[in-house]
Amino acid sequence: MTKQNNYFRTIVKIGLALGTTLERDKILQLIVQGVLEAMGGKAACLFLMDEEKGTYVPVAQTGLSKNYVHAGLAHVKKEIPLLLKKGCLHFRDAASDPGVENRETKRAEGIASILVVPVRVKGRFIGTLSLYTAKVRDFSAEEIEFLTVLAEQGGVAVETARLVERLRENTRIFLDLAASINSSLDIKDILQTLSCKVSQAIGVKAASIRLLDEESNTLKLVASCGLSEKYLNKGPISAEKSIAEALKGKPVVVRNASTDKGVQYKKEKKAEGIVTILSVPIKSKERVIGVLRLYSAVAREFTEDEILLVTALAYQGGLAIQNAGLYLMLKSDMKELKDEIWSHRCWF
Repeated sequence: MTKQNNYFRTIVKIGLALGTTLERDKILQLIVQGVLEAMGGKAACLFLMDEEKGTYVPVAQTGLSKNYVHAGLAHVKKEIPLLLKKGCLHFRDAASDPGVENRETKRAEGIASILVVPVRVKGRFIGTLSLYTAKVRDFSAEEIEFLTVLAEQGGVAVETARLVERLRENTRIFLDLAASINSSLDIKDILQTLSCKVSQAIGVKAASIRLLDEESNTLKLVASCGLSEKYLNKGPISAEKSIAEALKGKPVVVRNASTDKGVQYKKEKKAEGIVTILSVPIKSKERVIGVLRLYSAVAREFTEDEILLVTALAYQGGLAIQNAGLYLMLKSDMKELKDEIWSHRCWF
């Protein structure tokens, strides 16, 4: 069988798997096995980055021993610009190349050459796919292209799994929130549930909910998740000075909280590890009554879908506040009605 036919069979096999109900990790494992079967070599490994958690994790690998030590996140970050520029990295003699980390470990593992290509999702770098050989080896343009195609399939598998999980998580969040609204009229409990659920769903460091106090023109904290007591007690939040655009009814993204002019307490945010903030309005009917804010520990671009989800959840929070207010009004009216009926019993 020719090398081209072998490449084609591998790509088709993985492509078919992407259309099945196989779990993400099983598909990624199928990819690294396909690399070895089609290209030969000693081992293959697919890594994913999680900058929020500060990790660079091998999620699928074959041919490497349990004692093998992979490069750390700091080293990987240094290589990313060059990797994205060139499209691949080739370390012809990994045991002696000064650009390679853990050279002694690679020598002991019997690794000679390494070929690395990026794994992307919609043009965004999310990890790497690496091939390791036992003998010093050069790679043709065709081989590099094949490995790149498999890396792209890995990106598709990751993105598909993410979308499915997000759909499930979004459904769970709405169900949990609806259950909270139906089972409790304690608005603080409902909003606390909302802040924790939304921060988990979007994958950020923390979240907070603040309601507008029109008398003092400040935003009062009513719920938070993931923020320290020191940060929460930093001082009053001005409705005019703290990301005020959100109170006009539109979501606002602050990409760098430590330098943005529209942000209060920049030093405190930097000390708390807050980089990017998403602030969306909470409305009761058409009136903005507060804000729901998400805090990311790394510079981050929020997608339209993420902003839409957070906005919809903030709307649910506003609806819960509105319902609680109506209940309290009804409760007060019922008490007044009973008192009035009691006072006129002498008529009967």
